[in-house]
Amino acid sequence: MESRVKLLGHPVHPMLIVFPLGLLATAVAFDIVGLASGDAEWFRISFWMIAAGIIGGLLSAIFGLVDWLAIPSGTRAKRIGLWHGGGNVIVTVLFIISWFLRRPAPENPVSAFVLSFIAVALALVTLGGELVDRLGVGVDNGAHLNAPSSLSGRLATDRDSRVRRTA
Repeated sequence: MESRVKLLGHPVHPMLIVFPLGLLATAVAFDIVGLASGDAEWFRISFWMIAAGIIGGLLSAIFGLVDWLAIPSGTRAKRIGLWHGGGNVIVTVLFIISWFLRRPAPENPVSAFVLSFIAVALALVTLGGELVDRLGVGVDNGAHLNAPSSLSGRLATDRDSRVRRTA
């Protein structure tokens, strides 16, 4: 199925997610650099990257919701999309809390680290890649919305067979 919202023929949601994903992951990397170096300036930079990542994540979520609502009910894509969207809402909420914990003293965010680290770990398993790469959601009108899991060893084009990949 094709994305419902496009800009110059390209789906908007996949274009937007790169910003919060990059900003929030890099904020965590900067926190690690700050911890390793003892230089609090990294924490201040991370604070503002998280703010921008949250804004980008919320904006991206709007377009993701529009696309998810268009996925036919009862398909694997609808279920995976719910996991993806719900997981990323949790990721965003964890970063929002982390950001608020940092507000009084961005250069000393010790209690906020744990939330950011958990959020990044959760973002790794929210299955956006499964939706796009395996199920073709938002990419192609001829997508197979009930393709088996990429972990199953079955081809995406297999609807009922148990054919294993040999490559």
